[in-house]
Amino acid sequence: MRLTIERAALLKALTHVQSVVERRNTIPILSNVLLTAQDNALRLTATDLDIEIAENAYADVERAGSTSAPAQYLYDFVRKLPDKAAVKFDLGGDDPRLSVWAGKARLNLPVLPAQDFPLMPVDALATRFEIHPNDLKRLIDKTRFAISTEETRYYLNGIYLHTVVNDGSPVLRGVATDGHRLALADTPAPDGAQGMPGVIVPRKTINELRRLLDDASGTVEIAASDQKIRFQIGDAVLTSKLIDGSFPEYARVIPKQNTKILRVENAAFREAVDRVSTVSAERSRSVKMALDGDRLTLTVNNPDAGLATEDIPVEYDSEPMEIGFNARYLIDVADQISGETAQFEFADSGSPTLVRDEKDADALFVLMPLRV
Repeated sequence: MRLTIERAALLKALTHVQSVVERRNTIPILSNVLLTAQDNALRLTATDLDIEIAENAYADVERAGSTSAPAQYLYDFVRKLPDKAAVKFDLGGDDPRLSVWAGKARLNLPVLPAQDFPLMPVDALATRFEIHPNDLKRLIDKTRFAISTEETRYYLNGIYLHTVVNDGSPVLRGVATDGHRLALADTPAPDGAQGMPGVIVPRKTINELRRLLDDASGTVEIAASDQKIRFQIGDAVLTSKLIDGSFPEYARVIPKQNTKILRVENAAFREAVDRVSTVSAERSRSVKMALDGDRLTLTVNNPDAGLATEDIPVEYDSEPMEIGFNARYLIDVADQISGETAQFEFADSGSPTLVRDEKDADALFVLMPLRV
């Protein structure tokens, strides 16, 4: 294998694929990136056996070939090269290592056979559709903060993507929950998405996908079965196994009859919660919200650290009430509100609370209260 490639093109592809590689591997070849040179392109592939990312980058291929080399060392070396450098790859001859050089900088890397690299089998992906990258970004950004990190409830460790009919129109919906909070976002269902099987896309896959979307220019092609999902974004292809489990019937926990309405300026609310939570206990991070007329009082009382309170002007015309929440959860939801005003819908101090973004009717959030 022998080729020349521009540093910028190589670095972009390496940045995308190397992030899937686990730092500690019991299988040595999983620390490598597969390099395949042919037809004026260098294809880079990395996998952790559950996710595979492959990307093509234009290259001047002098001699076709393939091998695998340590992903992290190659990425770090290329990242530190000067801009606009021409990077050369050479494998063959007396040296069994892969030679990578640019100018006077040279790196020789050990390699493992390309045929030993574990490529993910391609299944029949029956559902296929295209979506604008901004719509997919929004589904991810509005929901991923609520993905559970508790491995025992593995079926909550991702975003549940599925199609439903909402107000007579088909929508593609993303839902995430950790049992304490729930986030939901809709976007009009693209042609071909109707009838898509409900799939749980793992947290790591979601994070890798979100990175790829930052560089997306055209539409994103999605293909899915009940076991795998594939995203094609420009020259990059991400293929992932899905979580094999049943997502809970989330609609049951979305309140339908919460009649006590609070409207508050979102930025001011977020900043106030952040300030009073300075003295909150690390474990519960509880903050009490006391509502009385046009005033909301936030209170955190930690016997070991002190007492913090702050009053905020609000719109509220129901009877006075007190309710507690995890401060981190309140801040996370506030971060997803795109409009100036957040709307909280309460039933009582022990029931789930619904939060809406008055600028985005296609997203909602549910918070479970704490005892305070």
